Amino acid sequence: MHQQQHAVKERVDRFMRERLRPAQTRASAPVRVEAWAAPGEPVPFAEAVAQSYTLVEEGHAWGRAWSTVWFRVSGTVPAEWEAAPGEVELVVDPGFVGDGAGFQVEALVFDAGGRALKAIEPKNDYVRLGLAPGGSFELYVEAAANPDVFTSGERYAPTPLGRWETAGEAPLYRLGRIAVVQRDATVWELVQDVETVRGLALELPEGSPRRAELFAALDAMVDAVHPHDVHGTAVAGRKALRTVLSSPAARSAHRVFAVGHAHIDSAWLWPVRETVRKCARTFANVLELMDADPDLVFACSSAQQFAWVKEHYPELFARIAERVAEGRFVPVGGMWVESDTNMPGAEAMARQFVEGKRFFLEEFGVETREVWLPDSFGYTGALPQIARAAGAGYFLTQKLSWNEVNRYPHHSFDWEGIDGTRIFAHFPPVDTYNSRLSPKELAHTERNFADQGRATMSLVPFGFGDGGGGPTREMTAAARRAADLEGSPTVRIAPPIVFFEEAEAELESRPVWSGELYLENHRGTYASQARTKRGNRRSEALLHEAELWAATAAVRAGAAYPYELLRRSWRTVLLNQFHDILPGSSIGWVYDQAAKEYAQIEADLEPVIEGAVAALGAGGAGFANAGPYELDGVPAFGVGPRRTGAPVTVERRGGSVVVANDAVEVVLDGDGLITSLVDKGTGRETVPPGERGGLLQVFTDTPRHYDAWDVDVEYRRSGRDLAAADDVKVVEDGGDRAVVRVARSWGASTITQTYIVESGRAAVDVETAVDWHERQHMLKFAFPVDVHTASARSEIQFGHIERATHTNTSWDEARFETCAHRWVHVAEGDWGLGVANDATYGHDVTRHPRRGGGTFSVVRQTLLKSPLFPDPEADQGAHVFRTSLVPGGVAEAVRAGYRLNLPLRPVAAAAAAPLVAVANPAVVVETVKLAEDGSGDVVVRLYEAHGTRTSAVLELGFAASRVIETDLLERETEPAAVAASDAASVSLTLRPFQIVTLRIARA
Repeated sequence: MHQQQHAVKERVDRFMRERLRPAQTRASAPVRVEAWAAPGEPVPFAEAVAQSYTLVEEGHAWGRAWSTVWFRVSGTVPAEWEAAPGEVELVVDPGFVGDGAGFQVEALVFDAGGRALKAIEPKNDYVRLGLAPGGSFELYVEAAANPDVFTSGERYAPTPLGRWETAGEAPLYRLGRIAVVQRDATVWELVQDVETVRGLALELPEGSPRRAELFAALDAMVDAVHPHDVHGTAVAGRKALRTVLSSPAARSAHRVFAVGHAHIDSAWLWPVRETVRKCARTFANVLELMDADPDLVFACSSAQQFAWVKEHYPELFARIAERVAEGRFVPVGGMWVESDTNMPGAEAMARQFVEGKRFFLEEFGVETREVWLPDSFGYTGALPQIARAAGAGYFLTQKLSWNEVNRYPHHSFDWEGIDGTRIFAHFPPVDTYNSRLSPKELAHTERNFADQGRATMSLVPFGFGDGGGGPTREMTAAARRAADLEGSPTVRIAPPIVFFEEAEAELESRPVWSGELYLENHRGTYASQARTKRGNRRSEALLHEAELWAATAAVRAGAAYPYELLRRSWRTVLLNQFHDILPGSSIGWVYDQAAKEYAQIEADLEPVIEGAVAALGAGGAGFANAGPYELDGVPAFGVGPRRTGAPVTVERRGGSVVVANDAVEVVLDGDGLITSLVDKGTGRETVPPGERGGLLQVFTDTPRHYDAWDVDVEYRRSGRDLAAADDVKVVEDGGDRAVVRVARSWGASTITQTYIVESGRAAVDVETAVDWHERQHMLKFAFPVDVHTASARSEIQFGHIERATHTNTSWDEARFETCAHRWVHVAEGDWGLGVANDATYGHDVTRHPRRGGGTFSVVRQTLLKSPLFPDPEADQGAHVFRTSLVPGGVAEAVRAGYRLNLPLRPVAAAAAAPLVAVANPAVVVETVKLAEDGSGDVVVRLYEAHGTRTSAVLELGFAASRVIETDLLERETEPAAVAASDAASVSLTLRPFQIVTLRIARA
């Protein structure tokens, strides 16, 4: 039986290749093609159409990397085609290399009036002309000579193609065939029939009656279609397959909700400006397919991508809006972009939803209810609460199927965040967000579904992404055939919300996953492209300061609040938090642009901050404190004089330098490494016996797969300690502070570590300035801590997470590189060490045997990674990293993290009272701003930071007429934290890590 079926398969495959596929086209006719090359960056249609065009032929070489060539195509449909009716289309091959969708030349076709008709990609290379025989046409084809960066040369090898300046001038493509064709719809439908029947047969068990029936039908189809008259006998071929295609699915068949989709990375192996055009091409395709197929539903995330189309392609955007109103072009996700979720700060993560949902509400009147992040690199444990606070109750990702070691145990479940909030989560078992709805993928969906017996349905996103053009007519044809088909899951095209509501209702008693959704892959993204990570952190801090001081100046002095500037700056930051920008996995062009944008944000916001503080009262020389804790006598969110404490002393003891104030004593040896750090308040020694802190370590970093993305655990075997110092020098010898500078070198790089102890502070600050010229090497900063603990706490958005430092399970072992925001803390009981940073995200924490018994922990910050692909210049040059070593508990770590990231700012003002104040250190005011609607209401976002249930009073520095709790979009919600309020204060009760947003109307 198997041998007979194999013979049928070979017979069918050859018949498809040699007879059926070629017969999909009845006839073709040549056209006239002319070309004009844009001299640099892309130009709009109106400019391109006015240029002088030159006649070109098939084989014409065109397109240096990243350039654009416009082709003017004109012709007439042959009158003789009337005798054999068929659909008339223009097929365009601008020079495709293979049939890979995306990652090469792409094009967008316009009519002579500038209307975007449809895109051209390898698997979507036609435009319906809608002309009768004898009709004429003139079209314009905007062709983008995008290089295939990923597979250029040897895979993963350094490439010059990632920047315009280094990509070279040689043309990448040769013009292929452009022609008018007459399409035979019956033969095309027969091809789709065969694809479904053949694909399904191959997925069924050998020996099954259904498999035998399908192969017999395929054999009969070949008999029915005459090889020399395919057009005349295709109907007979379809009839031979009709019975097997009409046999209904079993009652127990898995149910697939198919959602048209096109995952478009907002930047990656192309610059942001090219993503704008990728969006226009894909969306034009979707609209064209919707015109032909009334069943298609397309889900599109990322408000930023809609905003680009609105700005650059307003006519296309208007058509999208019409389909949105019909419920067929469906905004999903509710975020500005499909961002990384590990590294964006607390307020930035909230603003992803604020800006995304506001755009969809204002433009379309649509309230998105799901978080749509199929491709981000792991998911913060704070996301369930943030999503709920934004009005979302559902979550989708596919990326966790990429885990290297462990498989998540469910595909549909409740995901519980660090505060106890739960949302309904789904991992599509199809294991792709670019499905073609093939029988193979549908069968995998059913076999792979982890929740069989408790649930019956899953979601499948289908369509080519990243410039591949989205859903195709072949995909929707596959969906129709599999709608109710024996041996296959059933397929229903529907919006995501329909799936989520039905799946949630079906799975009444749901399993729960608690905490972060860690991706056992792409761990290097916490460190790659360190400048962009610093730009992100700095921009988040500037926006915090600008909003705080502008709001304070508006309330205190009636100053204007810069709504539009702040929104524009936020949207730039949010765009650069996209999951291939902030993680460091894009080409160099992307990072050059991000650096310019971060510089512009600083240039725009510094005057806002200075002007707002000046409006609070000129004269004097004070300090502005934008942080939530009092610093050196300056109140949180206020302006005042700085207080100093007892002087710092410096003593030379043998070959060591001893620096001390009234809170800490630190000893640096002759290599400039810390041999002792004593917390004077408790008498505890931080450094384990025989160990040294502040150690820089270099590791070879050549991962098995993706350079910028990955860190493999084997890196640990290649470590080299940079212990030897070129110079150790005391440069400030006590008083208000003491400074010891240590010079080091390794390879072609130089490193200067500066240790700083200030009066009145229980901390040692370390500034590491690096001039880095190494590649595929990782630089880490290590500090051993004399505590025995099984876990470490790491700050994430609106709280912290506890992670195991042992390797008891495969889950623990695989979590060998992790993300933290401003601090990591290891402790015995309520005492330990906080290691805070000002721009570092990657960390690892390990346990080691201690001399004398027990264990100690080593906290390491990953400072630099310097991968070769996709940007061979990643991390080269000058960097500065600031670290604070803070003995004490979690409360001290939280305070240190804010101090390092929001330091005191010298200002030309003597004093200004805070707009709000909280005495309880566990309750942190994260954001103070004015309401987005321009009402003048003050919005305060705060959270519980220590992981304890607590109460607090928010003191108001202005008279309030009304206080309400709101969601992130500043819409009133049921009270969850406010116990009482009056004109001067708000009494609050918070559960661990609870986020509260208050809207306060001024009296």
